[in-house]
Formats: sequence, structure tokens, C-alpha cells
Amino acid sequence: MPRLAIGPDFPRELSALDHPVRRDVVVALRRFLLNAAGAPHPERVRGARDARVATLRLTEGQRAVVVRQRDVYWLRSVLPDPEAWSDARRHRFGINPVIGVIEEWDAEALDLVEPALRRSAGAARLFDPICDGDLLALGIDVRALPLVRLITTEADVEALEPLLPPTQHLPLAVLARGGTMAEAWQEVDGCRAVAEEPGPIDPDDFHAAMRRSPDRAVFVADKIQLERVLEAPDWCTFLHPPQHRLARAPRYDHPVLVVGGAGTGKTLVALHRAAHLAERGTGPVLLVTFSQGLAEDLTARLDLLVQDELARKRIEVGNPERLAMRIVADAEGKRPALVGPGARTLAELTDEALRLLSRTTGDLLDDVLADGDPVRKPYRHIVVDEAQDISPAQWRLLRAAVPRAPDDLFIVGDPHQRVTDTHIALGAVGIPAVQHTLKVSYRLPQEILSFGVRLRGGGPADGLVKGYAALYGFRATHNGERPVIRAYDTPEAELAGLAHTVDAWLDEGVPADRIAVAARTRPLVSAAKRALGERAVRVATFQGLKGLEFERVAVIAVTEGVVPEPPPADPAARARALQRERSMLFVACTRARTLLYISHSGRGSPFLSL
Repeated sequence: MPRLAIGPDFPRELSALDHPVRRDVVVALRRFLLNAAGAPHPERVRGARDARVATLRLTEGQRAVVVRQRDVYWLRSVLPDPEAWSDARRHRFGINPVIGVIEEWDAEALDLVEPALRRSAGAARLFDPICDGDLLALGIDVRALPLVRLITTEADVEALEPLLPPTQHLPLAVLARGGTMAEAWQEVDGCRAVAEEPGPIDPDDFHAAMRRSPDRAVFVADKIQLERVLEAPDWCTFLHPPQHRLARAPRYDHPVLVVGGAGTGKTLVALHRAAHLAERGTGPVLLVTFSQGLAEDLTARLDLLVQDELARKRIEVGNPERLAMRIVADAEGKRPALVGPGARTLAELTDEALRLLSRTTGDLLDDVLADGDPVRKPYRHIVVDEAQDISPAQWRLLRAAVPRAPDDLFIVGDPHQRVTDTHIALGAVGIPAVQHTLKVSYRLPQEILSFGVRLRGGGPADGLVKGYAALYGFRATHNGERPVIRAYDTPEAELAGLAHTVDAWLDEGVPADRIAVAARTRPLVSAAKRALGERAVRVATFQGLKGLEFERVAVIAVTEGVVPEPPPADPAARARALQRERSMLFVACTRARTLLYISHSGRGSPFLSL
């Protein structure tokens, strides 16, 4: 029976096919997986740069490109016949000899590039000071060494990026800009998704390499798993190596804090960690986020991610206010009043819930075992998203709601995206978390990322960690369009321009639910909704887009006197208010995956003077 692994490009390409064609492809794959009569068979590729590459005819005019080793088939793509044959001839594949992950090379393009590099190579080559042994120790492919030795400038390294596997390009890029061997090794190690298996790496064992590369290949054993991988959003199945390593770690003996900029996948890590704990942990899991709106979004995503009903029931999604309400309601036998006579504020309810959790009688909550000792806590694991906006009192409540035991608290956040005035280091509230950092934005193109960093101010932000967190080293994986800034004479003209822009996006085929419009205040949101009429796009305040993502985003009324709002006179309060305003605008702008449109009427916000 063949062992079949699906690559991340295959489901995306399959979803783009017409429904009848897509259905025939899935039927063919089921037959192949079962080794049934009439199943597609591998066809050799003449002129292939890798003898292991083959194609499978899945239906009329459509072929899969596979990498085959004995009974293991890695399904990379589904393409029209001519494109499939071309793709199959173009690439070669290997296994990184240092970390054992799969590498894909654009061998055809590299064959064309090498003569040009040879012609332009100067007397002094960029990597002359580095010996072959050191390059090989970084996992540089021995077959690539002659090409590497021709490189003269850092620009040559940048030009080679689309043609090289990330595990080859990243260490070379570090060395090209003057980095150390240790820094280059950090980049290589960051591409490791799972812990290395004992023993040496076999450079010919593709099955083991795919097991080490869950971002590149996921095995399916039956038609249920096959359809699950083909139908689920790619974020359910394929995590980038740093994300996978954090979310799927077998165990943490201490609280964990993951910080990262916009688009680095912090929320995905939180979702997958919650799922992992529910599937393999003991006891209930609470996934906490900033607001009820975000909680509803996370609930829907968990429903997609966690297929096992028992595991899904172990995960509760909420926010700190809801947790406090529940604890007090359980103790008092009724829901606390928030309005009218006898009402308490949310802050008072949080303090009361903390007092209840601190009681030693434990008559409110079920038993949970921590290191073999019975304790009484409502949850065994707590995962926190959007941690930068949780108050000190709420942190103390969360700390009290989970036992001090392995895998107790897993926290993700970004101080640069704070929309409240909360500035607290976790250590100050009894959570000595060990920090991990995500530095690569997979959502944002470099142009939007660079614009956002300049807009935010780029300086360090306090909170969550001791001292300050900086945006240094934050980068994107791809390029795209530059943000568009439009100036209008009047607010009415600006709203008309917004409607025209959204209409153009819809005409281009962008789904309405992948478009968002953001404004600083609720009256401006209302005005935008009126201008857009029946166009079913998301319209919200800057804070209302927090934690979400869209293909295209329009941020309106970024006008002097509106963004920022007039700050207080006190210098310290003024500085904090202005930084919070920058953060909110940064949050809104970094929701866009492909295109960011910003408009203002009259004089633009001083934040736009980049």
C-alpha cells in the first residue's frame, strides 16, 4: 500500500479547480491510496533533474507532481498537464544534512543563473573568508558550494532567494551582511520544526525527512484523513517550523510567553497549543482572549481545528471578565448584576473572583491533579491570546485559576499592538514566564510591514517582559504592493472615494468577507457604513479589527485631530497616549494581507509623515 503525504500547495491548487474536476481528482486519490483497480500510476519524467520526481494522471488534463521513494509518495501540486510536466522537470529535492528537513531547489533557474554569476564574479568573492567546512556545518548543500563560491555581493544573495530553500538562503544572508557563524546557525535551527530523532540523518530517507517537515508534508492513511487535509484551511494543517515547534512541544515545565509582531502567527500558535493540550493533556483548557468578539472568532476556528469531539469539549473559550463572572456566579448561585441597585463593576467582580479562588476550602471547583497532589482549580491549562491588553488584576485571576504545574500557562502577545493603557511585566504578577520570539511575518508583504513599523515608531515597547521589547529583526517572507495613501478635500469626497475603492476591489473578485474598513471612532464607522450601503464588507473601529486578518483593508479618516485624538497636557500621560494611538493605527494597518489603502480629508495625521 502506498504511503501518501500531502504538500501545502496541493489543497490550495485543488480548491481552485472547477467542482467536477475537483471531485474526479479526489476520487482518483482515494483509489491511489487504496491501491485499487484503475488507480493512477506514477509516470517517469524525461529530462527530470531529480529521478524521484514523477507525475500521476488524476483526471482529464490534470496531473499531480509527486516525489517518490519506494512506497512513499509526496504529493506536491496538481496542475494542467503541460505545467505539471514542466514543474516536474524544473525542481530537484534533497534533505538538509544538518537538521534533516526537506529542501526544494529550482534547479532549472539555478542552471541559468550560474553562468551569469561566473561572468560577474570579481577577484574577491563574498564568502572567501569562510572555509568549506564551516559552510557545510551550516547545512549548505555540497552540490551548491561551487555556486556559493561565485557570489560577489550581498545583492547576489538577495537575487538567489527565490531559487534556494530557506534553509540554504537564510544562513547565507546572515553571513553576507556580516553576521557571525553563531547567528547564521540560529537561522538554520529556526527552520527545525520537530526535535531531531536519535542517530545520524540519512540523506536518502525521504520518509523520515517528511516526518521532520510537518510544514511541507502531512501523511494521510485513509480517505477520512485525506479529505480532512484537502478540505481544511491550510492553517489547520500546516504550521511554519517555529510555530509548530512552540505549539506542539511535548511539555513545558514553566509558564511560556511567545511574543511576535503582526502576522507571525501568534494566534495560530495559541489555537494549536490549546488543541494539543486538549488532545494530550489532562483536564480542562481555557483559551483566553481580549474581547467577546475575538472569543467568538476563536471558537469558530477551534471547531474547524479540533475534530475529536471529546478533545473539543475540553476547551473553553472566553475572556477574563467572563471568567470572573462565572466564578462569582457559581459561588453566589446567581449571575451578578452589572447595572442597577447592588451592581458591581467588572473590576470589583475580578477582585471577588480572585478572593474566591484564594480560599483554601475549595468547595467551588473540581479536583485536578498537579504533580500528583490534589488541588482545586477550575482549569488544568490556560492559553492566553492578545496578552498585552490584560490588566494586572486579570493576570492575578488567571494565575489563580490554574495549578502551578507543567503546561500551566501558555501566553502569546505583542506589546507593540497594545490598545489599552496596560503596562505590566508578567513576573510582577507571579508569572515568571520563559520568553520565545517569533520574528517572521507570514501574513504581511514586506512593503506593508515596513510601512507599519515606521508608523508604529519602531521603538521598543514595555509590558509582558522585563524591560522593553523591540521590533528589531522583524521581517516578512514575501514582497507585495506598497500601501496607497489618498488625500481628499472634504470628508464627503473621502467617503465617496472609499465606496469607489471598495467597488473596484469587489469587481476584481475579492470576496466581501475578505475586505475590511477601519476608522478611529464609532461615528466615523457609522458614516462609512452609510457610504457603503449594501456592500457586505466588515466595518469596525481600529480596535474592532484586532486579532483578525483580511485580504484588503481601507483605513479612513487618518486626519489631523482625529488620529491621534487630542492628547492630555501632562507630558508623561501625553507620551503614553500618543504611543497608544500609534499602536491602534498599527493594528488596523497590519490586518491587510495584500493591499492597504489609507485616506484622509484635509491635513493628514502627523503619523503619516514617515
